[in-house]
Amino acid sequence: MSPNDTAALAVALLTIVASVFAGIRWVVKHYLSELKDDHNGGHNLEGRVRRIENKLDTLYEILITKN
Repeated sequence: MSPNDTAALAVALLTIVASVFAGIRWVVKHYLSELKDDHNGGHNLEGRVRRIENKLDTLYEILITKN
């Protein structure tokens, strides 16, 4: 194997590894962005869960007061 072939193989492998790491980084960043506060009325995962919990609390209070 000539030095040019070795260099080409090394560059190809580095490109593949860098692409995989970039893809993993993008996926992690994309999914973790759902957990950050967006200062937009809770349109992220935490805001959705909070709204559901509030509705369940209200429903629970209604059920307790009726009985």
